[in-house]
This record gives sequence, C-alpha cells and structure tokens, in this order.
Amino acid sequence: MIEDEGQIEEELGGGGMEIAVGSGQEDDSEELTELPDELPVLPLKNTVLYPYLLSPLLVNTPASQRLIDDVLARPDRLMVCTAVKRDIQGLPGAKDVYTVGTVLRIVKMLKFPDASYRLLVQGVARVALGRFTSEDPFMRAEIVRIEETGDDDDSVEMTALVRSVAQQFSRLVSESPRLSDELQVLVANLADPSKLSDLVASNLDLDVAGKQQILEANHVGIRLRFVLDQLSKETEALQIETEIKQKVQNEMGKTQREYMLRQQLEAIRRELGESEDDEEEVERLRAEIEAAGMPEEALKQATRELDRFAQTPSAAAEHAVIRNYLEWIAAVPWSVVSEDKLDVKVARAVLDEDHFGLEKIKDRIIEYIAVLSLKRDLKGPILCFVGPPGTGKTSLGKSVARALGRKFVRISLGGVRDEAEVRGHRRTYVGALPGRFVQGLRKAGTKNPVIVLDEIDKVGADGRGDPSSALLEVLDPEQNSEFSDHYLEVPFDLSQVLFIATANVMDTVPPALRDRMEVIELPGYTLEEKFEIARGYLIPRQIERTGIGSSGFELTDEGLCKIIESYTREAGVRNLEREIGAVCRKIARRVAEAEADEDLNAVIDAAGVMELLGPIKAEPELAEDDAVPGVAVGLAWTPSGGDILFIESTQMEGKGELKLTGSMGDVMRESVEAARSWLRNHADSFHLDSESFDTHDLHVHVPQGAVPKDGPSAGIGMVSSLASLMTGRTTVPRVAMTGEITLRGKVLPVGGIKEKVLAAKRAGIERVVLPERNRRDIEEISPGLLDGLDLRFVGTIDEALQFTLVDAQAT
Repeated sequence: MIEDEGQIEEELGGGGMEIAVGSGQEDDSEELTELPDELPVLPLKNTVLYPYLLSPLLVNTPASQRLIDDVLARPDRLMVCTAVKRDIQGLPGAKDVYTVGTVLRIVKMLKFPDASYRLLVQGVARVALGRFTSEDPFMRAEIVRIEETGDDDDSVEMTALVRSVAQQFSRLVSESPRLSDELQVLVANLADPSKLSDLVASNLDLDVAGKQQILEANHVGIRLRFVLDQLSKETEALQIETEIKQKVQNEMGKTQREYMLRQQLEAIRRELGESEDDEEEVERLRAEIEAAGMPEEALKQATRELDRFAQTPSAAAEHAVIRNYLEWIAAVPWSVVSEDKLDVKVARAVLDEDHFGLEKIKDRIIEYIAVLSLKRDLKGPILCFVGPPGTGKTSLGKSVARALGRKFVRISLGGVRDEAEVRGHRRTYVGALPGRFVQGLRKAGTKNPVIVLDEIDKVGADGRGDPSSALLEVLDPEQNSEFSDHYLEVPFDLSQVLFIATANVMDTVPPALRDRMEVIELPGYTLEEKFEIARGYLIPRQIERTGIGSSGFELTDEGLCKIIESYTREAGVRNLEREIGAVCRKIARRVAEAEADEDLNAVIDAAGVMELLGPIKAEPELAEDDAVPGVAVGLAWTPSGGDILFIESTQMEGKGELKLTGSMGDVMRESVEAARSWLRNHADSFHLDSESFDTHDLHVHVPQGAVPKDGPSAGIGMVSSLASLMTGRTTVPRVAMTGEITLRGKVLPVGGIKEKVLAAKRAGIERVVLPERNRRDIEEISPGLLDGLDLRFVGTIDEALQFTLVDAQAT
C-alpha cells in the first residue's frame, strides 16, 4: 500500500506531474489496446491517479514492495491502482477500496537506503475491478476497461466547455502560488478533452471522494462540467484568500508604522529630558486593561480614558483621578469565574458540618446546586434569611460559599443611608469610589461570589438618597445583568452572583424589595436544638479557644441544660456561647492556679454551673398543679423561642366594666373583648345569668407585666379563663392552649406552633389544645420531641372548652 505521495526525486526526472506528450511513453500507452484480464491491485491512501499522467509514488510497506517486485518481473509492468475509501489501520482489503481504478505502467524505479521504492508511473486506462482472485500476499482482481464516451464530440457546446476549462485553469495557475506556471503551457497545447479534464482534476484541491467521482465518470462532458464547477469554487476561494492576506498586510503595515512613530517619540522625549515613568505607567495600565477581558463597551470606555490619561500632564489634578479610575476598571473581575463544586452530597456534608438543623435553608441550597449542575447558565437566586439574632444567618452564607467552592463577600447594610454606598460616587466628587458591590467583587477576584447583604432590614434613608431603592436593581435577576455603577459608568453583569440577604424582621423592608427576594424564615432554636449545637459546635470551639483540652474538662448534660434554661433566654445561641466561654475561662483559671499535684475537678454539673456563673439569670415558667377557677395557661411565641403564659381573671360587683392589665397590646385586648362577648352570647349554655355581665366588673391580668404582650393567639386561653371564672369550674391541670377566636365561635390558626409546643413540653405541660388548621405545622416537628404530649385539635370554642374545663373534659 502507498503510505505517502511526494515529489519525485531528480533521479526520476524532476518534480510535479506532467503529460507524456509526444514521447515514446505516450505512444506505448496508446498502442496498448488490450489489457490483461487480471492484474495486481495497489491500494492508495489519499491519492487518486488518472490515465496518461506521469506521477511519482513512494512505496514503503513490505506487501506493496512485493507487489512492485512482481510487476517488474512481468514484461508489460502493469498494475491497477485504486483509492482506499476511508482511513483504516493496517492493510486494506477488497471491501476497503473503490471498484474503479487506473491501470499504471511503471516507467522507472529506484531503491533507496531506507529500503523504500521511488516510482515514476504513467496512467494507461480507466478500469472497473471485478472479482478479487487473491488478497495474499497482495490483492489481485479481474479488470474491465471503461470505454470513454463523448471524446469525439465536436459540437459547439463541447468546444465552449473545453475552452472555458482551459481559460479558468490558466487563470487559477497564474494566481495560485502552489501551481507551476508550466501547467499553462501544457493546457495550451492539449487538444484532447479527456486528457484536459484529467490534468485539471489532478491539480484541483479536492478530497479523495471528489477526485474518485471524476475518475468514475466515463462521459467526457460530465467530467468537464464537474471540473469547471470546481474551478469556479477554487477561483472564488483564492480571491477571498487574497483579500484576507491583503487586509492582514495592511494591518501589519499600520502596526509597524505606529511602532516606528512611538520609537521616534520616545527618542524625542529622551532628547528633551522628559521622564519615562508616565509612558511606563500608560503601558502598564494598557496591559492590565487588555488582560482584564472586558466586554466591548467597557473596553471602549477604558481605552478612551487611557488615551486621555496619556495626554494629561502628570502635574494636573485630573491625572490622578483618571489613573484611579483606570486601576479600578482594570481590577474588576470582568471575566474571572470560579469553578463551582456541583457535588450535592459533598455540599450537604459541608452544610451539616457547619450548622445543625436549618433543614429548609439547606434543602433550598442543595436544590440550587442540583439545578446548577443541570443548567450551567442559571441565574443566581436572591435569598433572604429572616430570623432572630444569633441563629447563624451570616455564618450560613459562609458555609454556602464553601459548599459551592466560591469566594465569600460580606456587605454590612446596617445604618447605610447613602445611595452612593450601593451605586458608587460619580467621579466629579473628590475621593469618589465605586459602590460596595464593585468593591466586594474586586476583593473576591471573581464575578460569581456569594455576597451576603447583612442586616438588610436596617437600611436607612435621608437626603442623600434611599439605598433600598438602589438595591432594587441589584436584587432583580432580570436587571442586574446590566448593573451600572456611577463610578465605572459601564454595565457590569451581577447575574452570576449568589445574593443572600439577612434580616431580623421583614416589617421595615420595603414591599418592592421584599418582592424581589425569596424569604426563608429561621424560627429560632428549640432547647433540644441548642443542646445539640452546644455539644457539637460551641463547647469544642470554646475548649480550643481557652486551651483547656488537656485538663479533662467535661460539661455534663445536666450542666449544659442548666446554662440553656437558667442563664440564657434567646432564639439564637450567641449568649449561650458566651456563658459556655465564661465556664471555660474559669476552668482555665483553675488550671493556671492549681499546684502540680492538686486534684483538679474539671467535670461541671448543674451545681458546678451555678457555682461558676452565679445566680440564675432567667427563670422559666413552669406548669402548676394547683387548680384555681379563672386561671388558664396560654402559649406565646417570643424572639427567644416559646413560653407558657398564665392568664388570670377575677370578677367583682360593679357596672359591667372590663379591666385589662399586664402590658397587653391592642390585639390581645380585642381577644379578651371577643371572648367576653362570645361567653355572654352563650350564657344559657353555661347556665349563667346574662345580667351578671352588667352587674359585675371583670379584671383580666397576664403576669410579667414589664414584658409587652400582643397577638391574637391567646383567644382560647382568654375564653377558657373567663368561662372557668364565671362557671366556677377549674381548668384541667397541665393543659396549655393557643388559637385565635371569632365571635361566631370559630378557632383560627396561629403561628409559632413549633416553638409553643416545645415550650409547653419544657414547662411540664401534658396536653396542648391547638387549632385544627395548625395540624400541618406539627408535621415539621420531629416525632421524638412530641413524646409525652397529648395534642388535641379543635375547630370551635365549644370543642376547645371540652378539653380545657374540668367538668366538661373529654375522656
């Protein structure tokens, strides 16, 4: 098989392909009117040879060399060459070659020191390959000459076709540097249309399939039309290539001219003694701008300012302003993107490692990572974590960045009152700078960090603008891809940034801004969650910070619960960590003051906690077994979690007035009035004298008067307290209740069910009465936390009183 085709060496008669015109070789080929019935077949890779053309061949495989030796041993020195259909490994077989080839005569052969054969062969005739009689050691096949048609056509159309092909080819030779000028002479002296088509085809830039198509066409007119079509395409391609080269040369000439002018300018400056620092600074800024990967609009702006900078004297005040601007615009990460870690399992492990609980937030982050792994151009969501202080909102943002493998940027918005903090200052101001978002992106070094907007609910407003309004563009996924900073004055794409806002309450956040964020609430930690967080995170961290790891320090479960219940009252764990840190520091002091042989007691139980931390700071409310008419136990939600609430009522002779004490808010006061009105309307059901409501004053009090209380959830507690007072029946011991009531006797759902139920369990409550429509909220509580609690769901006040009053309780 022919592995390569190259130029024939000088020993074989020079380079290129040529027609044997007027030579003895041509005479011999034309005299050969009969061909053998069977010839050896030499497969050619990437090569198609045509009749009557002289072609050089390189033979370097053993199988092909055996074939050549066999051919040279025969007097006619004939063989068939056919092209291989596709690129294959190893030797091709009968099914791998085309069935139309060319009979070749070996004109000359030279052997070289590298054991390869250099051949000069001449095409004899087109043939069709029939049955292959042998494939070992080389292929042999039966052949049939393909008789050409249309070669004797002397019509006007054929004449015009031949003339067009000759002219087009001559033009292509004159314009193409890869074709020899001798081909023009050959074409001009060639009258045979068949030979003309084969000569032109052999010099066209066609693939094997295209050249094979010409070889297989037995009608000369068809071959000439195909060749003419390809000549037109190559001529057009050559013109386009020439135009491109001309443009490139013009650009190179322009660049060389600019280079020469700059060299002359530099020489003039040296002669004048001017400093080269400014020129070096311009080149430095130019290199930074080119390396920044800016979009077209930003690049035009930066280039325009750079040209101004180069023409501005260094002593001018504008010089420093422009330099600062160029340094900022070049330092912004226009095209730098950190690669995301999209392994959902790894992300979940990172989030669990850093934070306990918070399942809703973790699930939302995992969902974002999962979608991002399927759709890489996903716009970043705008999340808002709302919850009490100390619940881990900001630190959760760091964990999200670590889980995604992104940079983390924290922007504190608490107390921000100037719109320029968001959008940046215009450069007309002295000391102008970009806004905090651009500064944060420069600090992160990537355009897709995790940015935490801390305390977004504490953004203010004054005469310098409203930052909340400026945040509308930043936190809108449909607009932030074109965020414009007043300092940069060019759009920047913020759509790949993952924004996480944090807030304690949403009341102060403008509705338009709230609508742009996906709000996820952190309700605060329960006693059980605080216990697990302290064990898994807070205690190990404080032991490491105080260096008492080798002292044998141990805080027992009773001691830890004592700190949580009696020394902290919060929704988060910030104060809890402070108290644990205080215990650890006191143990560290004991270690430092202890003698070498002194036995150090480092196991701290509940009594040890009280010894170290002093008097109890927070006394929790506990359920009471003493049953007194007019006293009911309600449930309340507080920023520090849940708590039980005693509701006391009494009556005295008077004018039917209602007195409310205990720092009750307007909504809670209305709940008492609604309970009184419902009870008066249903006096007959409880065997009450309705006129007693006009002859007796009612007084309702909620203890802990220094603590403001409000909300509708104490409705059931109010009506139970009043019903117990006026009927003389006590409430069921260790029963707590929550739910809003209506004048029609309906019980409506309320919030904070999880905190309220767990607070009831901590206080020793055994039964909790809840609205029927709050049943779904119980599903969010772990079943293990509900052990020992009897939950009753009610839809009306009558149903509620069956579970709260002793004489009417359900069994």
